[in-house]
Amino acid sequence: MSNNQLTSLLPIPSGPLQISELTPISMGVGSKSIHLSLVIPTYKERDNIKNVVSVLSQLLDEAIPGNYELIVVDDDSPDRTWEVAQSLMEIYPQLQVMRRQHERGLSSAVIRGWQVARGRVLGVIDGDLQHPPEVLTQLFSAIEQGADLAVASRHVEGGGVSSWSVVRRFLSRGAQVLGLTILPGVLGRVSDPMSGYFMVRRNAIAAITLNPVGYKILLEVIGRGRVGEIAEVGYVFCERKEGESKVTWKQYIDYIHHLLRLRISTGRLGKLSRKTNFPIGRFLRFGLVGLSGVFVDMTVLYLLSDPTTLAWPLTRSKIIAGEIAICNNFLWNDAWTFADVSINQQEWRHRLKRFFKFNIVCLAGLVLNVLVLNLIFNFLIPNRYIANFIAIAVATIWNFWVNLKLSWRVTDVK
Repeated sequence: MSNNQLTSLLPIPSGPLQISELTPISMGVGSKSIHLSLVIPTYKERDNIKNVVSVLSQLLDEAIPGNYELIVVDDDSPDRTWEVAQSLMEIYPQLQVMRRQHERGLSSAVIRGWQVARGRVLGVIDGDLQHPPEVLTQLFSAIEQGADLAVASRHVEGGGVSSWSVVRRFLSRGAQVLGLTILPGVLGRVSDPMSGYFMVRRNAIAAITLNPVGYKILLEVIGRGRVGEIAEVGYVFCERKEGESKVTWKQYIDYIHHLLRLRISTGRLGKLSRKTNFPIGRFLRFGLVGLSGVFVDMTVLYLLSDPTTLAWPLTRSKIIAGEIAICNNFLWNDAWTFADVSINQQEWRHRLKRFFKFNIVCLAGLVLNVLVLNLIFNFLIPNRYIANFIAIAVATIWNFWVNLKLSWRVTDVK
């Protein structure tokens, strides 16, 4: 591949998933704002991408000629979808391509595309033609008429699905009912909260840190954005003609995870967290991981030291059990509690550095635990169990806060 082709790829934004206000500075020298930026997230869509770009370009050239851009964001597809899309840029001047090699996921791909977009209206559409392109003009019209968000829905007049099985229909409706139960204030605002086909005004989500999980970015937009009026346009979801479906059970698990995260962050705990500037949601996850560590510690201690098992000396058994529990806690915290940080530093040397720091902090926390226990028991509350509970609470807050500030932070920047 030539150097010209390599440099024609869009730069990949890093850092928080936050979209800037549309200003001359954010757009860069020589750039100007446009009406619509439409992001097409792709993964292994080599057989579809040419047709998608052709159809969308023809449609938008008629509707808003010269006032739009198409941004293909590809997650480094093994079939080199990004390369096919890049080869089309000479034919379609409104097309831009981003190739992500160190991040994965549809939702983050969409937001990364929006971060480099110049449009006053931001949109997303699948790269497999399951979303009928002709609905784009109706969505854009709804935005022009005053809506902050325009959603293509399968559950309003003119909407539906082409040939879904009974099981898939049941799962889709079940997921919607579950969402209404957990997060009624968000899912209750639209008839099709699972839709991945919509447009939103840039100023409705600008300067807000988004934190999506899985595929359902619309939940994030409604839940965290400044979204007033919402319009819905019916569409029929079509079966793909080329390529393979990306729907797996993991997507349903991510969906539930996303609902719970939004519920915590936008509910009373979220408001308290913002008011006190303390990450309560992250702290709760840290606490749950700590509970799992207690279980691991007790189990290993029993297996090593109990007379009915290996009957090793207590001190040696406790040291081993404690270190295994620390390993357990580190892995869960790295993959869950601080996942948004660790995803940016995935090399083994970075993981080992975080693990070493985590160990040191936990050992310091153990010393603090013993000191507080003795202080409270000897001078304040002569009850060993109450004193131990308070000591554990103090050590937990210490471990969380110091690990937040020391262990899980991105310091190496390419």
